[in-house]
Formats: sequence, C-alpha cells, structure tokens
Amino acid sequence: MATAPPPAAAAPAPAAPHDRRVLVSGFLFGCGVAASVIDLFVFHLGLQWHHFYDLSTTQVALTADAFFHAVGWAVTVWGLFLLADARRRAPLNWARWVGAVLAGVGAFQLLDGVLNHKVLGIHQIRYGVDLLPYDVAWIGAAVLLLLAGVLVVARTRPAAAGPAAPTRPAG
Repeated sequence: MATAPPPAAAAPAPAAPHDRRVLVSGFLFGCGVAASVIDLFVFHLGLQWHHFYDLSTTQVALTADAFFHAVGWAVTVWGLFLLADARRRAPLNWARWVGAVLAGVGAFQLLDGVLNHKVLGIHQIRYGVDLLPYDVAWIGAAVLLLLAGVLVVARTRPAAAGPAAPTRPAG
C-alpha cells in the first residue's frame, strides 16, 4: 500500500488587507513625521542648519522648504487617514503600527542622508563643520530606527493559520 506524500509546508499567508493597511499607515506616518517634524522643524527652522535645497538663493531654499513641508504634512495626514480606516475596520495591533512608524522614520532619514546629502548633494546636515560625525550620527540613527521598526513588525506578525488537516480519500 502506497502512502501519500507528506503535505507540503504551508507558505506564509500574504498579509491580510487590514494588516497591510496598518503597516502602510504607520510607515507613511513615520515618513511624514521624519520629514515635517524632525527634519523641517528641528533642522530647517529650529537649528537653521540647512534647507531642503541649498544650491541656490535663500528665497529658492525657503520656497523648496515650503513644498517639502506641504508634502511631508500630506504624507502624515494620509497615514493618519489610513490609520483611522484601519481602526474602523478591525482592532489594531498598536505595537505593529509603532514598528511601522519607526521603520518609516528610519527609511526617510536613511533616504535623506544617503540620497539628498551624499548622492545628490542638495544639502548637508550642517555647514562649516567636519561632516563625518554628523553623517555617521544621521545615517547610523536612521539605520537603527529602520532595523528597530522592522524587528518590531517581524515580532508582532499575526500568527498564520496552520495547514488544514490532511483529508483521507473516500472509499
């Protein structure tokens, strides 16, 4: 009598639409907070270390900051609308959402630090100083935030339903 082969290992189920909405809302909110609160309020307005675009006049730099600010807040609000929708649909895993927020902050800061500061050179963190400690702190903090967020998201992954019990052929 031949035995049936063991059932194949179940592939992880794709994230449910609700879980995706929670993750996307957190990621967008994190990106928006990094852009509009951390970068713009702290570095552009508070410390006045740089503008979004520093390769022209002050007027151009301030105009670029205004557009950057508008986009940053739009992304923040978009994330909040998705969060409200996710909360309306089902209970929310807040730890998972916070993990996505951390990942969003880290991803934005990493993109800004590598692309805007180093590759495109449209601005630096600060001028008139040795940039190495600032770059190490900026990019290092971004990587740590991104990794912390990814770790929290991974550890709070919803348990996948186990594979269905094998059925015996009739007869």
